[in-house]
Amino acid sequence: MALPSHVTILDVGPRDGLQNEKESVSTEHKAQLVSMLQDAGLKEIEVTSFVSPRWVPQMGDNAALMAAIERKPGVRYSVLVPNTKGLEPALASRPDEILVFTAASEAFTQKNINCSIAESLERFAPVIEGAHAAGLKVRAAVSCALGCPYEGEITADQVEAVVKPLRELGVDAIDIADTIGIGTPRRVQAAMERALKHFPLAEVSGHFHDTYGQALTNIYASLELGVHGFHASVSGLGGCPYAKGATGNVATEDVVFMLDGLGISTGIDLDKLVDAGAFISNVLGRPPVSRVARAVLAKRAG
Repeated sequence: MALPSHVTILDVGPRDGLQNEKESVSTEHKAQLVSMLQDAGLKEIEVTSFVSPRWVPQMGDNAALMAAIERKPGVRYSVLVPNTKGLEPALASRPDEILVFTAASEAFTQKNINCSIAESLERFAPVIEGAHAAGLKVRAAVSCALGCPYEGEITADQVEAVVKPLRELGVDAIDIADTIGIGTPRRVQAAMERALKHFPLAEVSGHFHDTYGQALTNIYASLELGVHGFHASVSGLGGCPYAKGATGNVATEDVVFMLDGLGISTGIDLDKLVDAGAFISNVLGRPPVSRVARAVLAKRAG
């Protein structure tokens, strides 16, 4: 199959990227990041999470942030909703899409959300129903789809065992997430093929972390299957507190640079994207993780 001519990137930096930062990031800075991302051409942005601030203090300003962002026509703003308790305030914030999440690993699910995979699916059912009743699309992330810090390797069978019931619950789109960044191309393709058995090509996305330096390679492997939706995090923000040594999501800047080189359009202005990454990195007091961003910024300085 020829590679796709266009790829849609969902930037997860404001939510997945910032959620584990120890130092509080102001609502103003988060809103500014969202503004800079959409000005750079991002059409899909994961803004925040409606979880208990006791568990994720960084997301405690979820409603305030959704009220603060300047919405741009043609941009989809998504929020994570783990259970029915978070659904009502999430709906009140007027998102375009709801994200739910589980994992392909029983051990990870227990450690992360204190329930089994089956129980997590039961929790999702009313969230999915409520979101659909409000006319919203529901996307589900399958964490640890390539490997688990507790169980080790995750098989394609395990991935399909979660993907299939999610589709049966009415989920509209699926994310295959390599949470600890341990996936390699053939294993990624095997997992993607199982997702494609149950979801249309346009509704399957890849979410890759770069712990072992394989994220761009895994994106290319997914492109070979025709997958044309990917998640990335500006400046490579993020990580996984349940996986020791796990780095953040693949940097959006690095993904865009590769896709530009392949002649695949994204609609994203790389220079403006680098500016967004430099902004939030400066807020956090550290240099961008993105190699492309570091190279571009060094070139500008020179």
